[in-house]
Amino acid sequence: MSQYRYLAGALAAVSVAAISTAVAAEEARAFSIPSGALSDALPVFGAQSGQQILYTPEMVAGVQTVGLQGRYEPSAGLARLLAGSGLGWTQTRPGVFVLRRTQAAASDESTIRVDDVVVTGTLLKGSGELASPVLVLDRDALDRRGRGTVAEVLTDLPQNYQGSGTPGALLAGADGSGSNGVVATGVNLRGLGTDATLVLVNGRRLAGTGFMAEFADVSALPSAAVERVDVLLDGASALYGADAVAGVVNIIMRRSFDGQESRLRVSAAQGGAETVQASHLIGTSWSSGSALLSYEYQHQNPLNARDRTYTATGDLRPFGGSDWRGIFSAPGNIVAFDPAIGSYVASFAIRPNATGAARTPADFAAGQANLQAPSFGVDLSPELERQSVYGRVGQSIGDRLDLTADVRFSRRTYGFDNVAAATILEVADANPFFVSPDGETEHTIAYSFLGDLGLTRQSGSSRSVGVTAGASYDFGKGWSLEGYLSYADERGEAAITDRVNTARLDEALGNTPDDPATTYSAARDGYFNPFGAGAANGPAVLNFIGAGYSSELDRSRAMSANLLLEGPLMSLPGGDLKIAVGAQVRNEAFETRSTAFLSSLVPIVTETPQRDRTIEAAFAEARIPVFGPDNGRPGLRRLELSIAGRIEEYDDFGTTSNPKLGLVWSPVADLTFRGSWGTSFRAPALPQLFDESAVGATLVPRANGSRLLAIYLYGGNPDLKPETAETWTAGFDYRRANGLQLSASYFNTRFDNRIAQPTNENLSGVLTDPSLAPFVHLIDPANAADLALVQSYISTPGFVFGNLFPPSTYGALLDGRWVNAASVALSGLDLAAAYPFTIGGATVTLDATASYLFDYRTQTTPAAPTLDVLDQVGRPTRLRSRAGASTRWRNYAADLHWIHVSDYADASGRKIDAWDTADLSLGWSPVGGRWDGLTVALTVQNLFDRDPPFYDNPTGYGFDPGQANLLGRVVAFQLAKRW
Repeated sequence: MSQYRYLAGALAAVSVAAISTAVAAEEARAFSIPSGALSDALPVFGAQSGQQILYTPEMVAGVQTVGLQGRYEPSAGLARLLAGSGLGWTQTRPGVFVLRRTQAAASDESTIRVDDVVVTGTLLKGSGELASPVLVLDRDALDRRGRGTVAEVLTDLPQNYQGSGTPGALLAGADGSGSNGVVATGVNLRGLGTDATLVLVNGRRLAGTGFMAEFADVSALPSAAVERVDVLLDGASALYGADAVAGVVNIIMRRSFDGQESRLRVSAAQGGAETVQASHLIGTSWSSGSALLSYEYQHQNPLNARDRTYTATGDLRPFGGSDWRGIFSAPGNIVAFDPAIGSYVASFAIRPNATGAARTPADFAAGQANLQAPSFGVDLSPELERQSVYGRVGQSIGDRLDLTADVRFSRRTYGFDNVAAATILEVADANPFFVSPDGETEHTIAYSFLGDLGLTRQSGSSRSVGVTAGASYDFGKGWSLEGYLSYADERGEAAITDRVNTARLDEALGNTPDDPATTYSAARDGYFNPFGAGAANGPAVLNFIGAGYSSELDRSRAMSANLLLEGPLMSLPGGDLKIAVGAQVRNEAFETRSTAFLSSLVPIVTETPQRDRTIEAAFAEARIPVFGPDNGRPGLRRLELSIAGRIEEYDDFGTTSNPKLGLVWSPVADLTFRGSWGTSFRAPALPQLFDESAVGATLVPRANGSRLLAIYLYGGNPDLKPETAETWTAGFDYRRANGLQLSASYFNTRFDNRIAQPTNENLSGVLTDPSLAPFVHLIDPANAADLALVQSYISTPGFVFGNLFPPSTYGALLDGRWVNAASVALSGLDLAAAYPFTIGGATVTLDATASYLFDYRTQTTPAAPTLDVLDQVGRPTRLRSRAGASTRWRNYAADLHWIHVSDYADASGRKIDAWDTADLSLGWSPVGGRWDGLTVALTVQNLFDRDPPFYDNPTGYGFDPGQANLLGRVVAFQLAKRW
């Protein structure tokens, strides 16, 4: 049976079962909620009513309720439950209630002022259930996940792929994008790339981060100030513009707060990654407005590769894998270039004697090699320190005008031990330390500077700023006008120090004369001795050759002005036809400055002047109720159509238009079907268009397993076109009176004209994959034109390897510049279920979520075959799920969930086992008495300390950071106190 027939059969079976049991159901629901703490009663009410109740924990802290017994319509039942609490509610759309404090206990409800509620996935307020699936994580759900930050919660979603845009993927060498220069955290829904998921804060865009500025950094936000997170699992360029291909993540910050709240969280894994996180929130409300300010501090210690056996040495044979150590080692190896395999091979292993260096021919082992992991001793989790601030103020002027402003600021510094410098060096008998095992007067040595200079160090900082000012005016009769101005700025700095300057190395080896521009003299200060393991060289020579460094400064800015008019256009038999129309002007800018002191006698500075673009957009949305409460009939309790469209004109590549259609059908009270279709797009990032061309060198595998030395070209492409996508979804939501909730969403995405670097994405197969042939030019050493071409590239200023390798040793020229080449097509099913029940005085909720992919098909270039790469390393797995139970009893809470990642395979077809872990959370929140307002929580991630499934990873790390992490069991203790 095809996936489509399977899905249709499943939907039909559920709808028949639902209709048969719910067709005679009344609108009123049966409630049985005992008196006690309102914080305990509200989850029970939500389960028994089938409604979603949004509120902040501090709002209900210490508040009591008389309970609710009997049959009520949900709105009437909620009002009775809140009686005497000083709280009221507003219904933003069917099935969603938002709690708000009333101005006074005796105030008439019509005088209660409430903040506008941000609704993700539509421009219309109070627009009812959406045609697109939206996952909502409120404050309570975020806390129960047991993670320290919202970024960590988003990373662990079943719909998210961790293989790019995360610190773990970056440090473990799995992030092929190469743009995450400041250890940021992005969201990669469906594995379509962090640049294909649009991230908003309060509905506003962030500036991009990293070397390409193509994705938003969610780790820059103060998590304690987050009210909820909405994840729209559908393309939405018709509503939000570029980048909303895989979906939209809208992080809603707290909009009001009374009092103060302090939080402290400490966590640790075995061997390191100790984290301290502290925050304080203060706020106040008055009759016509509110203000709040939040501050958060985080410090994290690093975790080193040596702290895990499967990442420590690069030799994975004890685990059933391969030995991934190489000949660049300390001590080094005398090597020779073998043209038959296009690579260097070891002829003699240098074996220093008691003096710390090889002195005689006897100190060499012929036909042997010293081996060392290329990334021995590096950090796989960074050291970082972050300070974040968020503030908001809102003021009403009269009964119709509301003014708001918010500001956010974050600065994160980071550092981690990176790979040691290594190179191929030439040494001759002009060097006084020269010794030959076979009487030669010159040798080529593969050498690691680990013993001389230690590991290189990468460090830097990221600064994020966002300011928004807005106003909304209520015209009456449901019409309102909203406008805002926003400014966002991201500044990232990254530097790698303790690198080798090859020009200075040549001087210290005696290969070139002393440079009169420096104070160093090899005859006076010492020659570099490459025949030892580090101890053979003194501080003067090491300080001279180890002064190499590289640095990068990137700055990205986004400014926008937005106007939106919305309200009911006319009254139809099924309800009001609502429309929203708006316009936006947005400006994006990016600039970068890099400095390299690696192969030249003076630092080389490269500046890319500021590039910017202006985007003008017009957009609209309409919601058409065909059947509703006033004209519903059996099988057509509710039927609504939605239409949205957006036209954007870019001043650098033209105009794009994207429509979206939606359908919501409710045959009976408990069951809703929904579907959507639309197109989306992503504009090329400014660096992808305008980056200067550059050249480097790399080693790539050949078909016989040997490695070929190749020239690698990279840089921008001003001829890039936008990426385009077509998405559609279909699903249902089923809610029973007893609290049972079921939902399923089928999704299908076709992503074309993708901007990619095909050679970089498959560098290991660039010489064997026929589809990559247009990007490969093989070098013939006997061809003078080929050699001249290679010489022109290796003579380019800033080329790291200088003239270290002669032109005849290069075997290929690889074009790694950005092109519109690839396409991706995928389909799958998101599933969710929840069922609450009571045992004695305890409320227990069973829940499960899963994302199941039917296929994930890619086409590297238009001429390449289409391949299904699902369940392969570097791509999403077929199934990711989270299932478990949570319970509340009096002042206590517990949460236990099982997380599953299905098995998959590596490039050779070898199976990588499934990964199953468990998370546990225990909490205590007393009400009344001396401990009132205190919450104590103990969380344990990976409760049973399960190692990641073994993967024979060519990096030498025996795990896949795209599907697992190496932290193991992480224990966290958190205190929160409301004052």
